Amino acid sequence: MNSNKKTARVAGLLYLVVVLSGIFHLMYVPSKLFVKGDASATISNIIASETLFRLGILGGLICYTAFLFLPLVLYKLLSTVNKTYSVLMVTLAVVSVPISFVNMLNKFAVLTLISKASYLSSFQAQDLQTQILLHLDYYRNGNQLASVFWGLWLFPFGYLVFKSGVLPKLLGILLMAGSFGYVIDFIGGFIFSNYDATGISNFITLPADFGEIGTCLWLLIMGAKDKPTPQLTQL
Repeated sequence: MNSNKKTARVAGLLYLVVVLSGIFHLMYVPSKLFVKGDASATISNIIASETLFRLGILGGLICYTAFLFLPLVLYKLLSTVNKTYSVLMVTLAVVSVPISFVNMLNKFAVLTLISKASYLSSFQAQDLQTQILLHLDYYRNGNQLASVFWGLWLFPFGYLVFKSGVLPKLLGILLMAGSFGYVIDFIGGFIFSNYDATGISNFITLPADFGEIGTCLWLLIMGAKDKPTPQLTQL
């Protein structure tokens, strides 16, 4: 197996961890616990399914840890294509990691508030519920902020994939389109209060979904071929 294929398989494996753990903690767990428009039901679900809530936190920590290493491996694979875009890719991806880790503290705060620790007895039940909902809102806001960088890093990544000659150009196009989708989705959700109700978010992020999952599977299954004469270019 050539060096490019080995690096690609490692990147694919890390990407798979990011994708699976991301789906679990960002989609599956919220779908089971969070009831839109019903705060009381949401809190009841978290208390009744605390183990699932904790597993969601663990999934998030695994996801962000893998995402810290993923761009570094991709840099090794794609840096010969364009050094500037490779550095930009790593920078934009890695910036999101501390934001995401700090944001997880809001979920730890929820665990503290439902722990029934003796020092919490001075709080009324309604006050505790308010605090729980506040931290869940903080968590959602933190994810919104992190999503900006989840989108921005895809543009230099997609450009490198498109220009590399070792991965399908279509994947690069989808990744770059997905970058714009993430940014537009953030702006829409931030500016318009009824944005979620429009359902636009379900469609505008599809290129990123297809691009990232497709790239993950291609790297993992097909790997990447060695270019015969790699050249380093600068902007």
